Amino acid sequence: MKKCIIICDSFKGTLSSIDICDIARASVPSFFPDCQVVTVPVADGGEGTVECFIRAIGAEPVTVSVSGPYGEAVTATYARKGEQAIIEMAAAAGLPMVGERKNPEETTTYGVGQLIAHAINEGCTQILLGLGGSATNDGGCGCAVALGVEFFDASGNAFTPVGATLGNIARIDDKKAKALLKGISISVMCDVENPLCGPMGAAPVFGPQKGADAEMVARLDAGLHHMAQVIASDLQVKIENVPGAGAAGGMGGGCMAFLGAQLKQGIECILDTVQFDALLEGADLVITGEGRIDSQSVNGKVISGIAKRTSARRIPLVAIVGSIADDAGAGYDLGVTAMFSIDRPAQDFREYTDKNALYYQRTLEDVLRLIKAL
Repeated sequence: MKKCIIICDSFKGTLSSIDICDIARASVPSFFPDCQVVTVPVADGGEGTVECFIRAIGAEPVTVSVSGPYGEAVTATYARKGEQAIIEMAAAAGLPMVGERKNPEETTTYGVGQLIAHAINEGCTQILLGLGGSATNDGGCGCAVALGVEFFDASGNAFTPVGATLGNIARIDDKKAKALLKGISISVMCDVENPLCGPMGAAPVFGPQKGADAEMVARLDAGLHHMAQVIASDLQVKIENVPGAGAAGGMGGGCMAFLGAQLKQGIECILDTVQFDALLEGADLVITGEGRIDSQSVNGKVISGIAKRTSARRIPLVAIVGSIADDAGAGYDLGVTAMFSIDRPAQDFREYTDKNALYYQRTLEDVLRLIKAL
């Protein structure tokens, strides 16, 4: 084997994608000393996305002070390479940042807008924004205000809407934001298809994990519905039923309406950014994986995006995963060559969290032994 690519998602809560790449970089040469090992850590747009891009494409980390979920000063980092900036909203509005103070009626995405504004002021013309792990349900209004969008209530007073005050929006003016964003391309990594409102909308589906009870969910959903109506009237953009608009507390729809952004599958953005097609040239094997492979893995997730590109070039794709679900067989139809689980003992994965790195290494080496013997 002359060239092997390891491009893997994290095993949530146990192994980061960077950990996995480090294990592979150390193990493969033991069996194939002359093999070129290419490692590409990836994340789904949430926490850890920036760190992965810094490693994967040699991007420069840029650290700035911005507003956190409750307006407090926080330090956040985005990645920059050339004119492109990679930003994760979790760095300024992430759920882990609020601890036990979960309240999606009060949290804001203002700091996310500050990160985007900083990147633009530094000369970036391409923004890749990862949605995921947010503590917010403000429809992206806070982010929009930081970039120049103005919201007014019925009395003509400007304000920054949060989840609790979305229903107070009477008028929206985006002229200043349009001027700032002229010539700027914004792509949003969005892997959910939830609409903005309704039973499968942002508030009912994601609100409870952010601290919303049933009554708050109803208020938040009504607020997002109202916001969408004003957007349709003032900005001539219809977002209410767009798949993905409900991502990250309505941030998906807000990015479309206020920033002119395009919602894209996260893995496709990742593969294009790391120039995966070029990396595949001369590759004998690609190793991928995630914490659990199931039917969802073949529907727009990391493994599915990789499989489509490797199968088109007839390059073997091995998935090393935490566990394999009964419905994971669809992965073979998509182009996965073989699947291996690192789950060795018959026990719950939470009981061997501290051994996951060792088990991953052993499973990888079993695969390498087989390939070497062929």
